[in-house]
Amino acid sequence: DLMLGCGLPGGEQGNNLGRIVAVQMGMDHLPGCTVTRHCSSSLQTSRMALHAIKAGEGDVFVSAGVEMVSRFAKGNSDSLPDTHNPFFAEAEARTAEVAASEGSTWHDPREDGLVPDAYIAMGQTAENLARWKGIGRQEMDEFGVRSQNLAEQAIKNGFWEREITPVTLPDGTVVSADDGPRAGVTLEGVQGLKPVFRPDGLVTAGNCCPLNDGAAALVIMSDTKARELGLTPLARIVSTGVSGLSPEIMGLGPVEASKQALKRAGLTIDDIDLAEINEAFAAQVIPSYQELGLDLDKVNVNGGAIAVGHPFGMTGARITGTLINSLQFHDKQFGLETMCVGGGQGMAMVIERLS
Repeated sequence: DLMLGCGLPGGEQGNNLGRIVAVQMGMDHLPGCTVTRHCSSSLQTSRMALHAIKAGEGDVFVSAGVEMVSRFAKGNSDSLPDTHNPFFAEAEARTAEVAASEGSTWHDPREDGLVPDAYIAMGQTAENLARWKGIGRQEMDEFGVRSQNLAEQAIKNGFWEREITPVTLPDGTVVSADDGPRAGVTLEGVQGLKPVFRPDGLVTAGNCCPLNDGAAALVIMSDTKARELGLTPLARIVSTGVSGLSPEIMGLGPVEASKQALKRAGLTIDDIDLAEINEAFAAQVIPSYQELGLDLDKVNVNGGAIAVGHPFGMTGARITGTLINSLQFHDKQFGLETMCVGGGQGMAMVIERLS
């Protein structure tokens, strides 16, 4: 089975894109499905492959992810007008009021007997979380600069090219590098950027991910089939976890999901050698790694999505590839992949390098 994660599967990403891809590859025999769990869609497909193998219902799966944000002009699954459930209308109005105001804080609307905004924009959740956890603009900017600087260094030392498959465009142009990383980013340079989501906002273009296109794919196989084919696996999936929390602070999702995955793996956070926390916003990575008790020196050591981008459906598979690459490159054993997920969720996976 080819299982394709896509955050917003509609428009040009519609028509069960997973099956379209299988046929385009000349593999009519290969079933294909398209799966969405927003930002963790292609971590969800890896989890599905793991479960299918454990259930004895297959030996080899393709877990892939894609998002073509630049093509959203033709629509996506969430872009149709007048499709929100009116049950959340009051919550949406409350979000709009807060977004236009200054000096706002956040507390759980459930405490007041109110419904959270399930449709809230991701930038607003980042603003909520930063205020709730006391994360300041300076700390967020420093993290954003760290991501760009580490990515710049990793590009120079050849890390990123190890996991990038060059793509030849119809005009013959070969794309072999990400367009997000910027060389020479400084704290002074980003401090002057204006807030994006609120008049007194903390989130800027310097401390959140850009909008990007991208695709990534993994082959997930049983150890029995790998031995039969004479293949040496790069890594094994040890465990996964998925969690839910208020949609209005979705960025803290990695905490509970990671705790689940670690418990199922029989590991503690101290056993993790390297961690990849998706950098949707510095506002959510910072409290997530802090609450998990992770040493920052283990987190996104080659830069993260603030630099290289976050094509939503691609990110799960991309981060898995990056984590395997990083465990090899830095000669480490256990890795944790985790991310926040739109709608108020978190997802995580623990992997162990094998070769």
